Amino acid sequence: MFEQTLLKDKVILITGGGTGLGRAMGEKFLSLGAKLAITSRRDEVLAQAAAEMSGDGKEVFYKSCDVRDPLQIQEMVNAVEQHYGRIDVLINNAAGNFASPTENLSPRAVDAVLNIVLHGTFYTTLEVGKRWIEQGVGGTMLNIVTSYASTGSAFVVPSAAAKAGVLALTRSLAVEWARHGIRQVAIAPGLFPTDGAWSRLAPTPELSEKLLNRVPLRRVGEKEELANLAAYLISDYAAYINGEVVTIDGGEWLQGAGQFNDLLEVTDEQWIDLAEMTRKGKS
Repeated sequence: MFEQTLLKDKVILITGGGTGLGRAMGEKFLSLGAKLAITSRRDEVLAQAAAEMSGDGKEVFYKSCDVRDPLQIQEMVNAVEQHYGRIDVLINNAAGNFASPTENLSPRAVDAVLNIVLHGTFYTTLEVGKRWIEQGVGGTMLNIVTSYASTGSAFVVPSAAAKAGVLALTRSLAVEWARHGIRQVAIAPGLFPTDGAWSRLAPTPELSEKLLNRVPLRRVGEKEELANLAAYLISDYAAYINGEVVTIDGGEWLQGAGQFNDLLEVTDEQWIDLAEMTRKGKS
């Protein structure tokens, strides 16, 4: 799909880069010539991912970091710059989420999500952005939000609030930091099952099927599909895209948005009966 040199020599930092969608994006970027830095809280996971992803001329640097801690972010970014000399692209991917009735949440549970998703993204964005501005270089920041960042969603309210904040951050800095050559883009994924996260959001087969039936394409997303989109958005081919969020969800959010979308459940025979009733009503 892409030229193999699409991201040649771009230094890309991915938070939450050792597993799931973060790792899938990293593998795609490496295949297109990028130099990769990955970070997350678990050093052993990063070490294994880096070992498995590197080789054949592919370079992967890793440094553990809790994005809830600005000092750890500073140390992590220092380490990446010392290793590669610079950072060209930041992917804010680290996240946390679980489903729960909102009235059952404690302040600690709320903070568990907001501190990673909203504060962690903001802290990392500030650390890298300030350096780019001081160095007089541009760069691209890609934030992974969610399809309900714009609509909200019951039962994942801390995540919805945090992702909405990240989306606002994306759009705000797209204007404010464009003068520094810093571009902001975002991806809003729908259902992309990953190990661990999916079991917390859809713990039973019945709930998984119910979620799947909300998607007009009647399937979940493949990690490679999101990685392909991310590769394009951070590439020079997308250099004029700034402040935009691209939804990749098989049409799920539109399914819930249309007032009469539930009429998909009407059978062909019922449509015939309805048409006959309509004609009789006109006579």
